[in-house]
Amino acid sequence: MTGRTSKTTTRFLGIATAAALALGVTACSSSASSSDGKGGSFTYWSMWSKDEPQAKVLQAAITAFTAKTGITVNVTWAGRNVSKEIGPAVAANKAPDLWDDSAGTVLGTLGSEGQAMDLSSVLAMKIPGENVTVGSVIPTKYLASQPKDSDGTSDYVIPYEVTAEGIFYNAADPAMQAAMPTAPTTWAGFISVCAALKAKGEPCIASEGEDSWTNGLYFDYELLANGVNWSALAADKTGASWDAPGVAAAVNDLEQLVSGGYIVPTYTATKYPAQETNWANGKAGFYMDGSYVTAEVSKEIPSTWKMAMMLPPGVSQADVGTFGFSIPKRAKNASAAEQFIAFFMQKSQLSGISTVADNITPRADIPAPAELASVQQALNAPTLRVDFSNTVPSDYYNKVYNQNFLDFWHGKTTAAQFIAAMKSAQVTYWQTQG
Repeated sequence: MTGRTSKTTTRFLGIATAAALALGVTACSSSASSSDGKGGSFTYWSMWSKDEPQAKVLQAAITAFTAKTGITVNVTWAGRNVSKEIGPAVAANKAPDLWDDSAGTVLGTLGSEGQAMDLSSVLAMKIPGENVTVGSVIPTKYLASQPKDSDGTSDYVIPYEVTAEGIFYNAADPAMQAAMPTAPTTWAGFISVCAALKAKGEPCIASEGEDSWTNGLYFDYELLANGVNWSALAADKTGASWDAPGVAAAVNDLEQLVSGGYIVPTYTATKYPAQETNWANGKAGFYMDGSYVTAEVSKEIPSTWKMAMMLPPGVSQADVGTFGFSIPKRAKNASAAEQFIAFFMQKSQLSGISTVADNITPRADIPAPAELASVQQALNAPTLRVDFSNTVPSDYYNKVYNQNFLDFWHGKTTAAQFIAAMKSAQVTYWQTQG
């Protein structure tokens, strides 16, 4: 498994309708009694399915936690639907005491509604068996990368898994080695790599054609490389920022991928995981995604692969994603849930995220899996950035960005037409915001 969530949809959920409310409460609600740390219980809804590696790591910790404290954890392995069920449960005053998901999803479902607890107190808690606090083992840059919630804090999620987004490839592929002896330092250099791969009959890029988020990461990174801040661009109510030379440069760069035929054929009609599978089977050179992709394809790629990640040319800061624990403000047993968070942050417990689930933890003293060495190197930068999906109001993407970008990415519109469409839609969007 993976840390994958739908970045372009999950953060838009908010509080659901009454019909969904009944479904969500029925699916996951359970009772819990208060705890003083010497018995009792609390409820925990997880984004993982029971058979996923992260769930197995967490279940082992739950078992050890109960044995140590006497606190029973009533866990529901809800899978990705947890983000759809949490809002209705909170609205019905039947919230779980603890849940987990990406910071962006927590923000979109509870944080933006003022319903996520500030967990600063957890950061100050001692980790059992270690003479350190929770906050001391989580680098500040990870917490700072989480968008602020409606209360103005980034501490509404305690991360136990971190990801970076970039361009993944097989460094042991002879065609890749010949086309890219060293990572390109300019966009023209990257296009040269794509041209060399294409000349050998290998498409440069695998693209999930209907995914405006993973494909949009190219745009986000190219804007950064050309000196454009995405959140400022999208927040411009006049739309004038779309006329900046840096925007045109970024869009023109992406147009070269489309017009040059460097994307795997038929991509416009495919959905995840079709092109991820093509890439894992050696039918394309590069795949843009989060670092959880290495775990997703681990059973598909041969042992001869050497997984590597690079950032697009001209970019030095990686987009980072965090996945972790959150406590709803309406939780009835927050204290017990807080104790479990501190317990799981023990090196002995958290290491399983690396050794079993093949992902990176926020603790610097837990080595990343070997296949994520290049990702860890990117995360070692002193500062990181949040990806573009978490920097403007949630409905902006559906009303302004998603379809306009996909039309451009599919070659239906030109670079100039895409810029004009975005500018017009953005002006209209902000005029309707009151």
